[in-house]
This record gives sequence, structure tokens and C-alpha cells, in this order.
Amino acid sequence: MTDSPPANGQSGPPAPQPAAELPAPPPEVPEGPPARLWDRMRDDPQYAPEHLALEAVRRLGPEAAQWARRARAEQPGVSADALADQVVRRFVNRARLSGAVSGAAGLPGAVLDVGVLAWTQARMVLHIAAVYDVDPLHTDRATDLLVLQRVHKVAESARLALGVAAGRERADALFGVGGQRPIGKVMLRLGVRLAQMAGVRAAKRVAAKIVPGAAIVLGTWANSSATKDLAERSRALYRPRGTVVPEPRHW
Repeated sequence: MTDSPPANGQSGPPAPQPAAELPAPPPEVPEGPPARLWDRMRDDPQYAPEHLALEAVRRLGPEAAQWARRARAEQPGVSADALADQVVRRFVNRARLSGAVSGAAGLPGAVLDVGVLAWTQARMVLHIAAVYDVDPLHTDRATDLLVLQRVHKVAESARLALGVAAGRERADALFGVGGQRPIGKVMLRLGVRLAQMAGVRAAKRVAAKIVPGAAIVLGTWANSSATKDLAERSRALYRPRGTVVPEPRHW
């Protein structure tokens, strides 16, 4: 038996199609600092946070600006606070995963982990700046990163240290000034500086790589807690009229 044609002579509505089952998106794996930045930080561990902040603005600033433009276009009328909520959720989840990214044990694994965490946090800060219409490509954002991540207490000292780090980058590019130093001392110094930037004590990161089961606890709770704290400070800074960075905490 066939269906009779519609009385008005028009074709009937198409038969409903079964909904396609889309594959679940894979979990976002945190991306670590680029290889050249690792080399630069290893050669100059004292100024590792400054090198990371400079490179983050260069590499991640354009990405943050593009994301904010796309998010506003796809969600017309959404508030900056709502976009910032999205950013924080996204990067806190990435921070939880960053403790197990390297897969390496001991001090080298701890240094890799805190480097990935510091890079993830810098990316989050630049995205928060972008959603509040603060230019994430401006060189002042490197200063903001160092103060927000409590590497420096005030902007003036952060700018001075950034100037020194930038000068060392130029000298290294011209003359190859990176010296050969004992790798153990270099890794320890680098780990301490990056852990300070990421808001996690270096001793905890080492323990998380050596003590069985500690990686799960510290790699989720400590990373996400430090990243949430940084997100609150960043939002306070970049919201309209939020121009003062909170005082650094005392450890």
C-alpha cells in the first residue's frame, strides 16, 4: 500500500533520519613549552620564568585573541565573565592532567611536569585577558604573568628581569653563550624556578614522581588548586577597573 500524495500537490516532509552518533571528543592533553624554549630555560635556569613569559606572549597571545573573537561570534551576547568561566574550566581540567604528561620519573620528570603546568597556566591567563578585551599580544602581558604567578612582587622588578632575559636571548642567538654546567644542578635550579611560577613547591612535584600513588593526588589536587587561585587573581586584574594585582601569598 502506498501513501496518497498531499492534496496541495506539494511533496511531503522528508522522512526523519536517525541521529548520527558522534564520537566523544578526546580529552585535551596539555601542551608543553616548545623545544627551543626548553633549551633556553635549561641554559639560563635563573631566568626560566622570564623566558617562559616572553615566549608565551609571542606564541600564545595570538591564539588567545583568536579564541576570544571566535567565542564572541559563536555566542553573541555572552558576557565576558561567562567566557572567562569557560576558559577557567578548560584550563583547570588541563592542569589536572599535566602532572602525568611526561611519563618520566625522578627530578627530570618533575621538571617537565612543572614546565607543562606553568605553560598551561600562562595560556589560561592570556585567554582571560583576551575575553576582557585586554590585548594578549602586548608585551605588558609578560609582566602581568610574572606578577600574577608570583615570580615577582611588583611590575617594576618583573620588567627589569624581562629586560635581562631578553638581552640574554639576543646574546645567545648571536654568540651562543649557553655554557656547559652539571645537568643535575641545572635541572634542580630549573625545577625550583618553574615550580615557583606554577604555584607548586618543587619538593611536592619530585615526591609525586617518586612516591607510588602520590602522582595521582598531587597531580590533580595541587595543580588544579594552584591554577584556580591564579585564575581568580587574573580575573581580578583584567576585569574592568580591576587594575591591582593581589599581594603575593607567603609560603
